[in-house]
Amino acid sequence: MTDAKTEAARTAAAAAPRRLFGVVVDPLTMDETVARCLTAVRDRERLEIGVVNAAKLVRMQRDPQLAAAVTGCGLVLADGAAVVWAARLLGTPLPERVAGIDLFMRLLGEAEAAGLSVYFLGARPAVLELMLHQVARRFPALRVAGSRDGYFADAERGAIADEIAASGAQLLFLGMTSPRKELFTGGYAERSGALLVHGVGGSFDILAGITRRAPERWQRLGLEWLYRALQEPRRLGGRYLRTNTRFIVMTGQELVRRRAAGHATRGQG
Repeated sequence: MTDAKTEAARTAAAAAPRRLFGVVVDPLTMDETVARCLTAVRDRERLEIGVVNAAKLVRMQRDPQLAAAVTGCGLVLADGAAVVWAARLLGTPLPERVAGIDLFMRLLGEAEAAGLSVYFLGARPAVLELMLHQVARRFPALRVAGSRDGYFADAERGAIADEIAASGAQLLFLGMTSPRKELFTGGYAERSGALLVHGVGGSFDILAGITRRAPERWQRLGLEWLYRALQEPRRLGGRYLRTNTRFIVMTGQELVRRRAAGHATRGQG
């Protein structure tokens, strides 16, 4: 009985959400995430997915609106390797990175197999067209309820959500940058009628062949950010340097704070 209780306690601890920099992150593997998404659609439970990486966690510290949109999602996942490393260092380990584009591709395959309808919102018109062509080639039986490019005014968001609702789409993928995708999710996901909403960022560009994704070796080393920066050094180089530096500082400060809290607790005991 004791062994059973111990194992149950370990299982519960492994499943418990992790708190990082004030954000609750769900400790799920990719397979567990996909299963959770499919269960939500099957049970007609609306599920909004938020993802965090180092840059977004830094930005959330100074952008309350973005922070509220992300933390308001039903699932918050570690999209960046740096987040997984920081969680391990801080004593709140996550099982693995759940990259947004990998989840996107998995869900497209599952939607095709289950006959679920999808809607794509985001990217430039030409990129969206190329992406839709690739989707049709890779997932020929996928039911595409509709699509629209991401170049619209904030005042149009309500009307676009109504268009998505009218399409009957069950899964909505947002190929927009932060914080636009998070703000759309936070303000209009329910109005869209979609059961599953996933902001996939630049995944439309990658699937369209406009942006190259880092090779698997770079991904395993957690260097996707560097690969992207090398592709667009003038636009991304300085930004990544600043956010990565700030994230390292944040992690160090949090580590010191947690150790101090641990010493204080032991001192009281």
